[in-house]
Amino acid sequence: MTDAPHGRSAAFHVLSTGYTTSTGPGVAATVSLVLDGELRIVFDPGMVAHPSAILDPLADLGLRPEDVTDVVLSHHHPDNIMNVGLFPQAHVHDHQAVYRGDQWTDRDAEGFTFSDSVRLIRTPGHSHEDVTMLAGTPQGVVAFAGDLWWRANGPADDPVAPDRVQLKASRERVLAAADILVPGHGAPFVPDGTTPR
Repeated sequence: MTDAPHGRSAAFHVLSTGYTTSTGPGVAATVSLVLDGELRIVFDPGMVAHPSAILDPLADLGLRPEDVTDVVLSHHHPDNIMNVGLFPQAHVHDHQAVYRGDQWTDRDAEGFTFSDSVRLIRTPGHSHEDVTMLAGTPQGVVAFAGDLWWRANGPADDPVAPDRVQLKASRERVLAAADILVPGHGAPFVPDGTTPR
């Protein structure tokens, strides 16, 4: 059995490619957009140099912030959630609930489906609350994995992971379903034998 969604109707765009720097304080999240029918889902609207790094590419696609229907937060570290307020009309999803305005609706992210092509699974390891969004596209299944991988090369041994056994299990689960990975702080990549597990 696979976690992959059945449908292949979604499309995705990376709005801003994230980074971490080894010589300075700079960090930015990889912010992505998934489209499927009427769904306009932003994944991890985190730290960027300026909000325009998210909003300008969105505008280039013909979308305003209020057109975004949903926001998914992979986990609650500030570098992944800093700009969630840019999307005031969106339903905000995390590992345990959906939030909108002053409404908080409890629900487990595991198996939550937006459509036949887009779903959430729980993938703890980098934090206890990690979720991954899986999107079935014509190019294959794309996994928006947050910080399970910061970038294509890992890090193999995540220095902030509270449970490395759980991290490994979650990475294996995502790799079993995905053709393309979108990491938390780097460009999308096709996993291979060198991908940290």
